[in-house]
Amino acid sequence: MLAGLVRRGEDFDAAEDALQEALLEALRVWPEQPPGDPRAWLTTVATRRLVDARRSEAARRRREEAIYAEPRPEASTEVGDDTLFLLFCCCRPDLAPASQVALTLRAVGGLTTREIADAFYVPEATMAQRISRAKRSLRGRRLDQPGDLAIVLRVLYLIYTAGHAGRIDLAAEAIRLARQLTLATAEPEARGLLALMLLNHARLPARVDAEGRIVTLDRQDRSLWNTREIAEGVRVLQSALAAGRPGRYQIEAAIAALHDDAASPEETDWPQILAWYDDLVALSGDPVRKDPAAVLGRAVAVGHVHGAAAGLRETEPLRDVLGDRHRWHAARGHLHELDGDLPAAAAAYAEAARLATNVAERDHLIRQAARVRQKAARGPQPAGSAGCGPPAAG
Repeated sequence: MLAGLVRRGEDFDAAEDALQEALLEALRVWPEQPPGDPRAWLTTVATRRLVDARRSEAARRRREEAIYAEPRPEASTEVGDDTLFLLFCCCRPDLAPASQVALTLRAVGGLTTREIADAFYVPEATMAQRISRAKRSLRGRRLDQPGDLAIVLRVLYLIYTAGHAGRIDLAAEAIRLARQLTLATAEPEARGLLALMLLNHARLPARVDAEGRIVTLDRQDRSLWNTREIAEGVRVLQSALAAGRPGRYQIEAAIAALHDDAASPEETDWPQILAWYDDLVALSGDPVRKDPAAVLGRAVAVGHVHGAAAGLRETEPLRDVLGDRHRWHAARGHLHELDGDLPAAAAAYAEAARLATNVAERDHLIRQAARVRQKAARGPQPAGSAGCGPPAAG
């Protein structure tokens, strides 16, 4: 509905305010007088608010109030899905990349300002100012120029990740938008992103137990994985790789496919995963600074291929960049456990739990630390006997 208002030439900020006012009015009216067509009702009320805001003369006010007094079902008619249109509008080239991402997550993804701030590790007030500046920069402009596809892909993945962490409907919406995007562009990275989402989403049914606790990849019931989504993800990935221009999303999808292809944790093709990680970090001229998450994932793969000690050495260059993030400590906990150093593993998991901002991840890491301490109390363990999967592979 917001996209429909903007498409008709309304100011972005004013249209968003009008739609929010219509939603508030719906909360008041609908319990006793539910509309036959909610979309038409909201669109008409929002339109009325916009018209009211532009009135300057009493006579004009009376005429327009009469015209817009009742919701009109025909007002809801829009051809096609406007969500992609709004997505590209928010990713206009004349907006800074950070503003493009923030505005899209707010307007299209429906994330709160706090959720967006958490995704970027900045204070909520800072993100609120960023979104306000982005909307001000769009004021008075007709949004009819295409946005940046690379930013659109990044935003879609951020939306999916937010859903992946618990907002399941949002993850499904990101996949739906990615499907539409692959029909609108031949860019292989768009198909790579769709494949990555599908291959990760396929493991969703096994990712938490009946009590809502995180289940690491090596402990998941693989019979619960969605084989249809895996098969579709592999097909989409193969079509993307056939273009001969592998990019970040295609490579990450290939890594996910290798995890999905393993019938058991022991059958995971870690050498091939490491090879793909080598390609991933090679995309950046300074991966430690520009892509530390890829370097961390590669360190875990190195630990499985060349030994945990080698993997731990690979994490050291990231200390200044990720030392205050829970995933760095969780990865080191996994590698210490793989190496048989249980006290160090327990300490790393405990520090990761202290730094985690997501409640489910924090509780999971607390349980990991407790489990390793119990294992240490039972006596020495042989190297390579870690009982947890890669921290970011679920």
